[in-house]
Amino acid sequence: MGGVALDGGVLVITGVMAAGKSTVAQLLAERLPRAVHVRGDVFRRMLVSGRRELVPRGDGEAVEQLRLRYRMSASTADLYAAAGWTAVVQDVVLGEHLKPYLDAITSRPLYLVVLAPSPEAVAAREAARAKSGYGSSWTVGGLDHVLRDETPRLGLWLDSSAQTPQETVDAILGGLKDARVAV
Repeated sequence: MGGVALDGGVLVITGVMAAGKSTVAQLLAERLPRAVHVRGDVFRRMLVSGRRELVPRGDGEAVEQLRLRYRMSASTADLYAAAGWTAVVQDVVLGEHLKPYLDAITSRPLYLVVLAPSPEAVAAREAARAKSGYGSSWTVGGLDHVLRDETPRLGLWLDSSAQTPQETVDAILGGLKDARVAV
């Protein structure tokens, strides 16, 4: 496992929609001795009325709701880690939001994995799944631009285009040294 064992702390998996975050996070958590899978989107779906979806050049309320969601998932991960669990968090945390999100997590060690499959691979995965994350607001190319051009190069970046989810989990476990962003 690359000389580093993942036992405790928080591991964040981010990337664009349809990058494989949910599947990989679940498989990773299942491979660890005591782990939880914190799904960031759960906190968005808890907003029943008044929810504003984040769109490119979105309004301030949508951004504030996104920041609230991030604070909630960071706090949840910290609570699990404090109780002795390894928290595997997955969410779309890109661009200017990544560094503040990582700063909000106080548990150590802290790992970051950025799944960065090609736009073509993302489009194929999006077409094959039941839910749709892209449409008139976000395009695969537009969100890929935010990932590659606006997201700080922190942690372990994986081009998982040609990998199975299990191979991606293997790559994460083998690259923990590079994924560590805080001790």
